[in-house]
Amino acid sequence: MRTSTQNRFGSSRFAEILNARLAMLSYVIGLVIELITGLGILSQIGFNHDC
Repeated sequence: MRTSTQNRFGSSRFAEILNARLAMLSYVIGLVIELITGLGILSQIGFNHDC
């Protein structure tokens, strides 16, 4: 039986908040590294736009 803090897929409010915070932190770290290195976020992970 599900509790009131779980949704259909079994994740809890705590898990959703933690996931959102980690996503925001990762995004900010990517932007800081972009400012330091001059490489965009996609270039940092290997997606170069050589046309």
